[in-house]
Amino acid sequence: MGQWQGTKELSAVQALPVDEWSPIQVGQGCTRRDLPSVRGVRVWVVDMAPGAQWPSIDHHETGESYYVISGEVIEGDARYGAGTYVSFAPDSRHQPRTETGVRLIGLNLGTAAFLAAGGSSESITHCYHPTQG
Repeated sequence: MGQWQGTKELSAVQALPVDEWSPIQVGQGCTRRDLPSVRGVRVWVVDMAPGAQWPSIDHHETGESYYVISGEVIEGDARYGAGTYVSFAPDSRHQPRTETGVRLIGLNLGTAAFLAAGGSSESITHCYHPTQG
């Protein structure tokens, strides 16, 4: 697993070569790297091989946002290429796929962080999964 690098003088600054962080296989052709972050915020990098589809429909009680670093992701009939920021509302569902391959960096808020940021508890209809923040 990758290690954060830093010095005593710059303890507030951490740098991580993302490709050195251990990927988690989440489905055929789909990996995720869960990156260290502040409490309540889940930050991750997803790589999907050409022709891959996320293995299940993702449900995000507090929403989800990602930035397409390279390649193209397909959400329903919409295609988003490199340089595109995509944001899903609270209680949304999606199942991304790709024909070309794609790398995304994204984030989710935990329930407490979502509510502290002004999110509505009425928009959270299911229990927040503890692995998401």
